[in-house]
Amino acid sequence: MKILVTGARGLVGSFLVPYLQNQGHKVTRLVRNSAQSGDISWDPESKKIDKLKLEGFDGVIHLAGDNIASGRWTEAKKAEIKRSRVEGTRFLCETLASLERPPSVLISASAIGYYGDRCNEILTESSTPGDNFLADVCQEWELATSPAESKGIRVAKLRIGVVLSPKGGALNKMLPPFKMGAGGRIGSGKQYISWIALEDLAGIADFVLRTNAIKGPVNAVAPNAVTNDQFTAALGAALKRPTIFPVPGFAAHLLLGEMADELLLSSALVKPEKLLANGYQFKHEDIRSALVQILNAA
Repeated sequence: MKILVTGARGLVGSFLVPYLQNQGHKVTRLVRNSAQSGDISWDPESKKIDKLKLEGFDGVIHLAGDNIASGRWTEAKKAEIKRSRVEGTRFLCETLASLERPPSVLISASAIGYYGDRCNEILTESSTPGDNFLADVCQEWELATSPAESKGIRVAKLRIGVVLSPKGGALNKMLPPFKMGAGGRIGSGKQYISWIALEDLAGIADFVLRTNAIKGPVNAVAPNAVTNDQFTAALGAALKRPTIFPVPGFAAHLLLGEMADELLLSSALVKPEKLLANGYQFKHEDIRSALVQILNAA
């Protein structure tokens, strides 16, 4: 397939592009300020894009958005998190809907933040949204794909879990203290972490591109969520280090504020119901073996 990818320079996109190419797809990156031939430039803030170059793609994978964990959540940071996702997605979808030869499928990133803090409630694609900041962002983010859906484009909204990669994201930030033997659970340790290996996330994107029956929200998480206690033990075992230094919830909140509450202390036990029903075969289902393989491959 001929695929267009936004957010291609991020953690997921930089892995996804060569992965898709290895699967036989022809991939073009839609990026800001590109210096590479073959890329297409856009500026979602000023709503500039070369529409003619977007004609004729079979599929689009939209990953672009401000990094939610790059700094404390000030009001300005929260506004940028929402703006970059909602406005950028809406502009892209309006543009795709206006094409003479639009893509047949759009995969647009979302996140399990859609569900908010839900303790041990089992969450599927049909579960109701949460009521915190990230849940609000994710709802508006997903709604911004409406112009593409109205055009008749098959739209899949990937509700992505905690992506495991030593090159970025949560795992990258955890590794230094854990390698020193200074890691431990965060808060009570009972909160659920719904995770996904980067290799599986790329595999899911390719699977959704090829599977016409999949549309709407798709939980992009491994089948077996774990508690923070279980994740901490698995990471310590993979690194062969003790995990005896817990971080109390109040300390995490003092350090990171609202970001800690929603990213580190909230609980989401999410199941990939739609992927399993359509036959996706996960490469990484068990957190212990997944972390060993991921860290050994780094």
